[in-house]
Amino acid sequence: MPCPDARARGAHVERLAADWLVARGLVLEATNQHAKGGELDLIMRDGDTLVFVEVRHRADTRHGHPLETITTTKRRRLIKAARFYLQRNRLSCACRFDVLAVTGTPPELEFEWVAGAFEAF
Repeated sequence: MPCPDARARGAHVERLAADWLVARGLVLEATNQHAKGGELDLIMRDGDTLVFVEVRHRADTRHGHPLETITTTKRRRLIKAARFYLQRNRLSCACRFDVLAVTGTPPELEFEWVAGAFEAF
């Protein structure tokens, strides 16, 4: 289990990531939604499209880029969690999975946004 400091750092980076995406036109709907089999970091709207955003952070890329951490298993968990979220909230709309890779340490962060990172529906 990660130490509370790591959890707090992760939550802080997710808040900064949400702010960064809002500044680029997305609308924040929800954060840290726990669903069967996984957690959805950010749920946002891009027009009529519901966007499930997975935020991946690394202080540096010495051990690989944050985008490399999205494995097939992780994608399956995100898809399952998103389906559960849609069902629980009785939503039927266009959806998209984005990944926001964040590198660095606050306040020196770099963001790489991959819209439509993978397909599910």
